[in-house]
Amino acid sequence: MEHRQPTRSPQIWRSFLATALLLAAQGVAAQGVIKGDPAKAQQIVTQVCVACHAADGNSPIPVNPSLAGQHPEYTYKQLMNFKPQGGKPAERNNAVMAGMVANLSEDDMKNIAAYFAAQKAKPGVARDAALARQGEAIYRGGIMSKGVAACASCHAPNGAGMPAQYPRLAGQHAEYTAGQLKAFRTGQRTNDAAKMMRGVAAKLSDQEIAAVSEYIAGLR
Repeated sequence: MEHRQPTRSPQIWRSFLATALLLAAQGVAAQGVIKGDPAKAQQIVTQVCVACHAADGNSPIPVNPSLAGQHPEYTYKQLMNFKPQGGKPAERNNAVMAGMVANLSEDDMKNIAAYFAAQKAKPGVARDAALARQGEAIYRGGIMSKGVAACASCHAPNGAGMPAQYPRLAGQHAEYTAGQLKAFRTGQRTNDAAKMMRGVAAKLSDQEIAAVSEYIAGLR
């Protein structure tokens, strides 16, 4: 199931979009543009990443994210967040990923981020057309009655996202997206800018999370 035609965000969300763009710009400015060396990441990917994310970043395992084509700034930030910094605990609590990044340097992470950014993302598929239609309404228009902004405001109508703060979502596994939204909702995941995703996810029901995740899986 493909979804190609972008629509305008409702006018009520213009101020939200302006804030989102400002936060994204600040994130890029603070973090800098990632310029890793994909060739130097090849051995690490083969030894460390391939089992869960595949050599080309198109994960065959629905609960693990596909990384192909992801913004390098975003991937680098997530890798850094899995690792304790300056005596502080990791911002993302995941035992598997903590082990994977334990011996990686910052340069290693930049190289890995650049490697996966250079891989071509395979198109995803929405398996439940009715559920995806429900998700499309949320993704493109939000839920005004709950104060939920359109996902497209930050992640773009085509799911391309914005570097550093807002990841590419198009074609992402529905299971992984739903899992992350639920993690934001419960506070298990807290590394979102200005608590934006936690605020959004807290207002979504399980059905709404399933619907928007299904739509994203088929978004191109």
